[in-house]
Amino acid sequence: MTKVLVVDDHPIFRGGLVGMLQTVADLDVVAGAGTAAEAVDAVLRHRPDVVLMDLNLPDRSGVEATAEVLRRAPATAVLVLTMVDDDDTVLSALVAGARGYLLKGASAADVVAAVRTVGAGGAVFGAGVAGRLLDRAVALGRPSPLGPVEPLTPREQEVLDQIALGASNAAIARQLGLSVKTVQNHVSRILDKLQAGDRTQAALRARGLS
Repeated sequence: MTKVLVVDDHPIFRGGLVGMLQTVADLDVVAGAGTAAEAVDAVLRHRPDVVLMDLNLPDRSGVEATAEVLRRAPATAVLVLTMVDDDDTVLSALVAGARGYLLKGASAADVVAAVRTVGAGGAVFGAGVAGRLLDRAVALGRPSPLGPVEPLTPREQEVLDQIALGASNAAIARQLGLSVKTVQNHVSRILDKLQAGDRTQAALRARGLS
């Protein structure tokens, strides 16, 4: 039996998803959550095998929530189910540790199959997402012609760690007690030192994925 936690800030959608999953014999919906804080609390209380994670949550982004869930419960599999389908968001979710990414237009059968797959240790990316992800990963993974990168300072490493969690410049500033301008300067130096084209590529390199 695969234990599932459903995280979505829309009660009607969340309820419908819970109801659908409860009809599947080998899935056990242990709880629902409407915020990132509720999601982390529910993970610690119920220890689900799979978390179905929306990205648009009212208190923190689903990417940040994914990273926090996996930090607190690394054996849990996170499957993103969202309306957001831009490449940077897909890659940010992957960097945070998500094992799958589906759009909310996916059929009930696709959602159930994806839950089973990530619960068994596999990875799932919905139609259209996988191809774009592969193309982007190949582009990001090209060897740099500029040679070895310059080491990051301890503060730059702290900022990069926050970037890898999907945090915005404003969130990083609050977390580290810095001004937003200082964070922007650190981010610019990080991108330059890592020879990264954007924050997503820097985060991938921080995770050893590029």
